[in-house]
Amino acid sequence: MPPTTTPPKPLLIAGNWKMYGRMADLAELDALAAAVGGVRAEVDVVLCPPFTMTAAAAGRAKGGRIAIGVQDVAAIGADGAHTGDVSAAMAADAGARFAIVGHSERRAAHGETDAVVAAKATAAAAAGLVPIVCVGETLEQRKAGEAAAVVAAQVAGSCPAAGVVLAYEPVWAIGTGLTPTAAEIAEIHAEARRAFAAKFPGAAVRILYGGSVKPGNAAEILAIDGVDGALVGGASLKAKDFAAIVLAG
Repeated sequence: MPPTTTPPKPLLIAGNWKMYGRMADLAELDALAAAVGGVRAEVDVVLCPPFTMTAAAAGRAKGGRIAIGVQDVAAIGADGAHTGDVSAAMAADAGARFAIVGHSERRAAHGETDAVVAAKATAAAAAGLVPIVCVGETLEQRKAGEAAAVVAAQVAGSCPAAGVVLAYEPVWAIGTGLTPTAAEIAEIHAEARRAFAAKFPGAAVRILYGGSVKPGNAAEILAIDGVDGALVGGASLKAKDFAAIVLAG
């Protein structure tokens, strides 16, 4: 059965610097801004550097085509005695407009459950940020034929409301150089869209693909039915590579 909603445009290409970057690396942001300044209006560009660089990146990106996001926010919505946490309101105050939540590296290394991810998405939205909710299966789950069911369950459990962006990132493809086939990506995106529509009837959602997206495969991936953009890891660290991915859209 086809998805019941039409995905909205424009495309969204988001870069996740993960735990890389120093202030000097903001030169890459400047180079990226110059390279994508004339990209067509149907492409949104987001860059998510580490928290330490959020305010500086937002200042340098102000007025341009690049929006700044953060890689995580606290599940607690209000300020308080939570040493080491960064609230969504703090991220917004620093100039962020998007927030990645539920990345598989957070789920695996920090034990984040769907309920925690949903709480983080709720906090992000309440602060005016657009949550990018990550979902995806492990290699073992894919080999067991459970990929679609795992992703559908994560969508249902991790999305607290409409208005989020979804990012499908098969865990086994992140940073490995491996990618699913076009048919496999289309299948999971369709399943994720069905799960979202079942929970939020009539609501459209953008679904990004992430997992070893690079200049050499970006155009092919972005052309797949149901793919509304990309969440890019390592290839977003260099302006030349990330710009090539953005321009492929």
